[in-house]
Amino acid sequence: MKVKKGEIVKVTVGKDRGKTGKIEKVLPKQKKVLVEGVNVYRKHQKPRGEKQPGGIIEINKPLPVANVALICPHCQQSTRVGFKFDRQGRKQRFCKKCQEPFLSKKK
Repeated sequence: MKVKKGEIVKVTVGKDRGKTGKIEKVLPKQKKVLVEGVNVYRKHQKPRGEKQPGGIIEINKPLPVANVALICPHCQQSTRVGFKFDRQGRKQRFCKKCQEPFLSKKK
């Protein structure tokens, strides 16, 4: 997958086209991403005892990764991602428009 958790993306297709949001979760087996505040659906839920009351709740549903475009942190444009190797031989992602590398956040 060319996108990672915590990155800002822009929706390119669907009812939320043009909205931007941060990636909450990446689902690589399904090839989908969960973006906060985008693709929100309402669900009518029955009460399940005292701890879980009933009502209308809002849930985010995942989007196909092909329907989002990554926003470059340097040029602030929606862009595609390329790969190249740096001097140490490590694979790095870079912006196809401004050629700047994406800095990976180490935990």
